[in-house]
Amino acid sequence: MTHYSITLSYLKSLHDTPLLDLIYQAASIHRDNHNSNEMQLCTLLSIKTGGCPEDCSYCPQAARYNTGLEREKLLDLNVVIQKARQAKENGSSRFCMGAAFREVKDNNDFEEILKMVSEVKELGMEACCTLGMLTDIQAKRLKEAGLTAYNHNLDTSEEHYDSIIKTRKYQDRLNTIQHVVDAGISVCCGGIIGLGESTTDRLKLIETLANLNPQPESVPINTLVPVAGTPLENQGKVDTFDWIRIIAIARIALPKAKIRLSAGRLGIPKEAQAMAFMAGANSIFSGEKLLTTNNPSDDLDKELLNSLQFKTSKVMEPSLT
Repeated sequence: MTHYSITLSYLKSLHDTPLLDLIYQAASIHRDNHNSNEMQLCTLLSIKTGGCPEDCSYCPQAARYNTGLEREKLLDLNVVIQKARQAKENGSSRFCMGAAFREVKDNNDFEEILKMVSEVKELGMEACCTLGMLTDIQAKRLKEAGLTAYNHNLDTSEEHYDSIIKTRKYQDRLNTIQHVVDAGISVCCGGIIGLGESTTDRLKLIETLANLNPQPESVPINTLVPVAGTPLENQGKVDTFDWIRIIAIARIALPKAKIRLSAGRLGIPKEAQAMAFMAGANSIFSGEKLLTTNNPSDDLDKELLNSLQFKTSKVMEPSLT
């Protein structure tokens, strides 16, 4: 198992590198570790929407904010599998199921989710879940059901975390990630830029991700989509070049990971997305919704990938080494 040691000073030196030189460096590392003309499509479905007791300042699913979002119960198993089949037909090889839970409870919903995981795997897809905090036993049960990956984002640096979320601690997130690793499930862990954080906060997030052991197999890079009714509704837009710079630094610091372009992509021009692909992003979330936020349509993404002559990757179980 390879263990990386990435320092904040090293990441700051990368950030200070002229952008095109940084992209060249990231692109070289990307080509050493991945097929540079291959893109993995993922689909993220909200299987239980709204009513979350957390206070994440960016999230429309928090029950305490008046965002107009309708609270919904856990989706029926057959509906989820139908959505997974549609995603596979549209080229997705990974299907992620997200539920607005603070933490997983040992109840009927969890039993249904275990069935969902098993049936998604039977379709020949990678199965991923994001369900909030997990115990070690729950992680093992998900592994037994066939779960490929578990998503649990760190969101931002530990120092900035308390200004965004107060209903849980940073260590709570790290504990869940450790339970996932111990169960033999690959880790999907990234963050959000545009939460009012400093450049140092962004680099500290990458430092933390890069020094996890093992490094995450998957690193989603989200940009804030401000939602009316949340505390961050008036937050300004992230500069596109800053977004690309963070993607390039993440690629250099996490050479083996899938760098996944996630929320916020709808507002980014196709030329900038192509530059992000050059900088090492090699996965996108496909489909018109990412949980509750808008995302480019399948047709738009197919047009973009076809124009760049990308091939979409097939299912390949991630290595945990």
